[in-house]
Amino acid sequence: MTDKEAQYQKWEQDLKKVELPLWSELPKFDLYMDQVTAFVNGVLGQIGISPVTPAMVNNYVKNKAIIAPVKKKYQTMQIADIIMISLLKPAFSLGTIRHAIDQVTANMYPQQAYDNFIKRLTFSFKNIDNISNRALEEKDLNEKLMQVAANVVIDRVQSEKLLDIIKKPLPQLKS
Repeated sequence: MTDKEAQYQKWEQDLKKVELPLWSELPKFDLYMDQVTAFVNGVLGQIGISPVTPAMVNNYVKNKAIIAPVKKKYQTMQIADIIMISLLKPAFSLGTIRHAIDQVTANMYPQQAYDNFIKRLTFSFKNIDNISNRALEEKDLNEKLMQVAANVVIDRVQSEKLLDIIKKPLPQLKS
């Protein structure tokens, strides 16, 4: 086994240990921006997601991807949305993510939807080397990279198609 293969294998093993917070484990009190970014980056840092900055959060608010803070304080719902956006942003546009969150939460409570996604993602982390996760048993890291990249494309196309198929008209939000 090469050093790079061992490094990747260690990363896979570390990823299997990741426990993302469920809704009940998110802060139950309002947080200021610096507290939000510290919390979210602590959660996402363990899986190698790029840090969230105050400018990014402000952009999410500006683009109505999350609701604006009340008196500069963010609540549990907004923190959950920032985590979700941060996880999905590399593969989807901000508008697509917001639309997907709205579609899913139209049929279930936000807490239930968030927990469902986090549990599925955590399960995928724990089973990253399982064939059912479509991570083929490639011996070469380049082949594994191509397979994982293909999975992202397939998953994105499949997700957009599923979203299009299950799409229901959403009630207009009051300004």
